[in-house]
Amino acid sequence: MSHHDHHAHEAHEAPSDAPADIRDLYSQATWDTRYAESDRVWSGNPNPRLVEHVADLTPGRALDVGCGEGADVVWLARQGWQVTGADVSPVALAKAGAHAAEAGVKDSVELVQVDVIAGEALPGGQDLVSVQFFHPPAEMFVEVHRRLGAAVAPGGHLLVVGHHPDDLATGARRPHGPDLLFTPERVVAALDQADWEIVVVAAPTREHQHADGPVTVRDTVVLAKRR
Repeated sequence: MSHHDHHAHEAHEAPSDAPADIRDLYSQATWDTRYAESDRVWSGNPNPRLVEHVADLTPGRALDVGCGEGADVVWLARQGWQVTGADVSPVALAKAGAHAAEAGVKDSVELVQVDVIAGEALPGGQDLVSVQFFHPPAEMFVEVHRRLGAAVAPGGHLLVVGHHPDDLATGARRPHGPDLLFTPERVVAALDQADWEIVVVAAPTREHQHADGPVTVRDTVVLAKRR
């Protein structure tokens, strides 16, 4: 599954025939259909908060959760990271593999199918886990973020970026609803403070090209270092 914003598309935008059970929005079938509908769902550019907060980190092993078509995977590999891209959709993973090959970084990239919502294990021992615009169901929020954090090696970083609840007022996040958007403080509260040094807690704004015209949106950003 991809939740990547990339400035050009609505992250985790629900299909027009969204199922009544919100968990179906996270399923392989839903996202395989989404990725098969067009050559490219996202812009192909790396998420700007990833670039902003990771560019100065020492490259090592990185995991991109919900890698989609692989823009962030490719950017990380170009910076010298050994990258694992994880997604629920094999269709997305095939596109990510093609992107990595075209970019000449396929030897630095591994792609794995993982259903995070179903509790499937993520590859551990990572120096960086990047989670861009992944909005789990509210009742699973703490559990999911602790499992994401568990994939980070001691001394490694967890970067969580999401849509802030302030965006409800813009009309840009209609598919999400109030239960899926979250503040940076909520991410911090989900992490065991004994295990983490919180490096960044922020809610910056940026311009977003919405279907109804440009709007100012707010991102939730948390960067934490595992002790």
